[in-house]
Amino acid sequence: MNDLPPNDPHALPFKIARLVKERGWNQEDFARISQLNRQTVHTIMNPERGTRKLRNATVSACARALGIAVNDLLTLPVERLIARLHGRVAPGADESLKLLYERTTQPELLAWLERNPERARQLTPVEVDELLGLQGNGGPMAGLGVERIVEMLERKRRLTQQVQAIAGTEYVDLLERLVGLIYEKIHPYGDRAGGAR
Repeated sequence: MNDLPPNDPHALPFKIARLVKERGWNQEDFARISQLNRQTVHTIMNPERGTRKLRNATVSACARALGIAVNDLLTLPVERLIARLHGRVAPGADESLKLLYERTTQPELLAWLERNPERARQLTPVEVDELLGLQGNGGPMAGLGVERIVEMLERKRRLTQQVQAIAGTEYVDLLERLVGLIYEKIHPYGDRAGGAR
């Protein structure tokens, strides 16, 4: 019964229900953690009875409760999401890791990969490209160290997931103002034309 196409809006409740069960939560747990009302949770957890399209705020609350970015919840197959919940990488998802091993030239990076296989499996293709680009004598990796750079990548990934989750809620205005203030601090002359007046 869970053979609906991934783009089908009715497939999403099946996916959420499966992930909730994988977490070991019952409907009461999920309602409390997601802060959704019990009726909404009951509808999500029983998609075989027929569901309507979920509202954006509901999807965001589900994603936040499950610790998954909204975009990932909407687009990734349930098997990959389950693998993430359990700290594993789904089969075929480690092509970028293979590329990282093949193209690593810096001994410190290779040693880090061998010491941290689980963390290495969590690296996204974009993060792998970034790591590969930071190699070289006198490059950033040599100066900062592999551990520090990977920690920065992991922090950026977590922050991006949190921002994506917040952006799908009623707090998007607050998020926009906060990000705007910080952006002005790092780019004080970004939008000003012609210099000082």
